[in-house]
Amino acid sequence: MATDEIPTDAFDFPVALGVSDPDGTVHTQGDERAVFPLASVSKPIAALGALMAVDRGLVDLDEPAGPEGATVRHLLAHTAGYGFEGEDVLSKPGARRIYSNTGFEVLAAHVEQATGYDYPEWIEQTVVQGLELTDLDVEGSPAAGYRGSIRDLLAVGRELLEPTLIPEALWREATTVQFPGLSGILPGYGRQKNNDWGLGFEIRGDKQPHWTGKGSSPQTFGHFGQSGSFLWVDPARSLTAAFLGEEPFGAVHQENWPALTDAVLERFGQGT
Repeated sequence: MATDEIPTDAFDFPVALGVSDPDGTVHTQGDERAVFPLASVSKPIAALGALMAVDRGLVDLDEPAGPEGATVRHLLAHTAGYGFEGEDVLSKPGARRIYSNTGFEVLAAHVEQATGYDYPEWIEQTVVQGLELTDLDVEGSPAAGYRGSIRDLLAVGRELLEPTLIPEALWREATTVQFPGLSGILPGYGRQKNNDWGLGFEIRGDKQPHWTGKGSSPQTFGHFGQSGSFLWVDPARSLTAAFLGEEPFGAVHQENWPALTDAVLERFGQGT
């Protein structure tokens, strides 16, 4: 463990920060066991459970799900056409990138039907037990209702650095841009010309502005949440980091998360 703390003075409320490489946690500060709302950082966890259903042959990425013409792939990539909330369909599948909580709710219902498990039970049996997580509460919405700790998010991050629960080929597909070239709004950061997403994971690409750092590789993927949470995975640097705090996302996060990420990368990052 590193002993020198990464500066978090800009956040005038309790926060927890953790960093891990594929072999294990290399740094934490704050209470790594404290449980916070994850908000939309729930989505990568829910997506991992869906991908495990795909790997087990219970779900196919290209089978119909959601509105007419949409598939599981569309739901995971925020291209099914749903708006942010509600059941209104605003676009043909694959035509626009519309960030949607509804899409993940529909995804969960689809996986429930395919597996015969309630989604919280499915996530508990696959992701929580598979990664031996101790603090994660998955009883809420798969779009934004989970609660968890830094130590559990780092375990998820390590899995997404070097997968053990899904095959490498499926992991590569999930972390590769789906429906490339689509613009769209990244909540909190405005319209992005190339609003790149994989299968449940936001991909950094060339987005500007962005919540990750200037030093983050374009391959970086993950998610942030309106609770003031993030989980990013940078395969090029063999590193993952998570942040949780007691205040919801706002200007202080927008202004300081990129520098925080760059400080983490400078101290712990590998590769180029």
